[in-house]
Amino acid sequence: MLKKGRIVKYTAEELAEKRKTGETHSDWAGAAAATREEIEAQVAADPDEAGMVDWKSVAIELPKPKADLHMRLDRDVLDYFRSTGKGYQTRINAVLRSYVKRMRRDESSA
Repeated sequence: MLKKGRIVKYTAEELAEKRKTGETHSDWAGAAAATREEIEAQVAADPDEAGMVDWKSVAIELPKPKADLHMRLDRDVLDYFRSTGKGYQTRINAVLRSYVKRMRRDESSA
């Protein structure tokens, strides 16, 4: 994975200015002239690319819609998840999903 220390963000305007003033480390002419095979070989040799998704083999699955639910939780459990910040309901769902997967696996092996 990329190390956070190497990630830099620029606006489109800042990038355009860098290209105008020659402040880019990119070889745009070389990139434009590269064949598909050369590009794929460079990507395969890039250590930051290791373990990345092969998008050619990805299947698109639309998520099932969430069910709307009112439920009662112990106050300390709810307080804990809320203290983790935005997305706490998604994390509660992830914990419940993990439990369901485990129970289904245990049921199928019994």
